[in-house]
Amino acid sequence: MSPDTMIAHFTGASALILVAAHAGGWLARRLGQPYIVGQLSAGIALGPSLLGSAAPDAYAVLFPAEIGPALTGFSQFALVVFLFAVGYELDLKVLGDRARTSLIVALAAFVVPMAVGSGCALLFRDVLRDLGMPRDLSPAMVVFAGVALSITAVPVLTAIVRENGLSRSVPGVVAVSAAGVLDLVCWTVLAGALLDGHAGGGGGGLGWPWRAALAVGFVTVMACAARPVLRRLLWRTRLEPSLRLALLVGFALASAWVTHSLGLHVIFGALLAGVVVPREEGGTLDPDLLRPLHEVGSLLLPFFFVLSGQSVALNSMTGTGWAALLVVTVLAVVTKVGSGTAAARLGGLDRHDARTVGVLLSARGLTELIALNAGLEAGLLSAPLYTVLVFMALATTLLTQPLLVLTRRLAARDRPAAPAPGTAVKPYAG
Repeated sequence: MSPDTMIAHFTGASALILVAAHAGGWLARRLGQPYIVGQLSAGIALGPSLLGSAAPDAYAVLFPAEIGPALTGFSQFALVVFLFAVGYELDLKVLGDRARTSLIVALAAFVVPMAVGSGCALLFRDVLRDLGMPRDLSPAMVVFAGVALSITAVPVLTAIVRENGLSRSVPGVVAVSAAGVLDLVCWTVLAGALLDGHAGGGGGGLGWPWRAALAVGFVTVMACAARPVLRRLLWRTRLEPSLRLALLVGFALASAWVTHSLGLHVIFGALLAGVVVPREEGGTLDPDLLRPLHEVGSLLLPFFFVLSGQSVALNSMTGTGWAALLVVTVLAVVTKVGSGTAAARLGGLDRHDARTVGVLLSARGLTELIALNAGLEAGLLSAPLYTVLVFMALATTLLTQPLLVLTRRLAARDRPAAPAPGTAVKPYAG
């Protein structure tokens, strides 16, 4: 394929990706579901399992193999920008007066799904072998199975909290703050799994102890050296917003390159770069930085959804695969809702607020997809198991809103009716 022909194919594919993904997101929002559900569904529909099976000739014309690297590059750039913004927005000060409760919830919502996921990977090796996994699972594969059940999607959860008017409520604040802590723990554990000697494509042939030491050193340099330099540069110089944006996105890309070279994934460098960038002098977020980051991320993320859809292999879903999907989805919902609810009760919330916290933590969405793609690239997942877990992420995200509505109805049913006007309320005499 000539360069001009490849550019023409890439331009046409990009137009289809952007229009289909954002149309799917708009339709999902009209149906009361998160925007990401529609975008992911559109990405899967444009993949080889649906479009490739229904119209193979059209699929070959729209997505020839030659444009694969370009699509991958756009998707990785979108991930770096998106996760840089996530890291920049991460603020554990939001814990506030509910710090103890949020930490208890975060710990429970990590430990219980992690134990169940890792335990099931060890107990059901024969089932995983039917899904393309090796009989002898590496420690990294076992850990990854637990992480896959433990993750909560903070961006999706935040959108659900906002759209349901829970932003200033106790369960909303606890769920968002606990999810922030939870994902910080999950990313750290996932980084350790990817540093395993059997995972990761980088590292220059170094063993995992050396790569782990280099990763710790890089984090230390970023926290102790890069952050003060950025603070001095951003606060003492009055850079134009466009120049500041270009500088910081370049910083995020460089950080992503370093972590990828260490055998991790670009996502860790992007997150770390966002975390070390200082906020404004009053502790507020810079709107001139955050607004374009969100705009660029939301515009280009459909490339990531299509890339995720390219790896979904519906034709590999046998009866074992569909049964595994059902079991994994049930476990994903029950472990999250159950552990989150129980921990919130221990933290002092009433049963209705505690149940709301548990349901909110069950949303996975985009964060789960990012982790699954990292695991697939690192060889920790087979294509059939990746397909199962992608649909699990989609199902748990779809179920969050209906479960939240059910929780509200149960709370309304159990709430005592208000006394009629003028009616005296008899005091409790116990």
